[in-house]
Amino acid sequence: MRAADPPPERGAGDFIYGINPVLALLADPERLVESVTFLKGGHGQRLQEAIELARQRGLRPHFADRITLDRLSNHAVHQGVVARVGLRRQPSFDDILDRVQQASGCLLLLLDTIEDPRNLGAVIRSAEAFGAMAVILPRDRTAPLSSVAIKSSAGAGERLDVVRVINLARAIVELQDRGVQVYGLAAEGNLNLAELTFGATDSVALVLGGEGKGLRRLTREKCDGLVSIPMVGEVGSLNVAVAAGIGLYGVRCQRKPGCRVE
Repeated sequence: MRAADPPPERGAGDFIYGINPVLALLADPERLVESVTFLKGGHGQRLQEAIELARQRGLRPHFADRITLDRLSNHAVHQGVVARVGLRRQPSFDDILDRVQQASGCLLLLLDTIEDPRNLGAVIRSAEAFGAMAVILPRDRTAPLSSVAIKSSAGAGERLDVVRVINLARAIVELQDRGVQVYGLAAEGNLNLAELTFGATDSVALVLGGEGKGLRRLTREKCDGLVSIPMVGEVGSLNVAVAAGIGLYGVRCQRKPGCRVE
């Protein structure tokens, strides 16, 4: 491999790093990719796949040493590839409401003040894995969809719509007005996830609270009910990303005959 142009400098655009996020990025024809920098002498089939995808998009791959990639990724685990991207256009909440109105069997995830970008990324990963239409979160007191969150999402943050709203409680009401059943996940919930039943065409949204704080009072009051996850161990609560995965799986499972959450 020979060095092409000098690698990009930090400060212009945002940087996505890690092989899965960059592959997802390059596979999206609507996503603006300004440059991709690879580790000089790097090996591996997936790294070569990323190089070929970059070339297919008309990008000239940059090759640089590990020190340069460490700097571009702010010393995160970049797996030998860093891409500089333009801002991804996300749909508005009104766009999501229109999609909900036109479809059936929608699954959405709402997050009430998730502050850790790694948790945000892990939740997005679970949401994408279980077929959620979008993740909806408040603009304030919530982690940004940063390169850290994208890396933690294993590329799901490049595929799933993440929508910010000014008022989460109001967003819940607007979803309910369009027939969406909205349930908050809470350890003290009086409904058991294993006992809920949903039809194949029922649209459902789950709401999760922030780290250590749970759901805010107004958010709780707007939900159709509070749901607990059945547990048999002595641990009193679950990490928000783990709870999201279990809750989303539970909703999907309850739609299939013979599939039960115990």
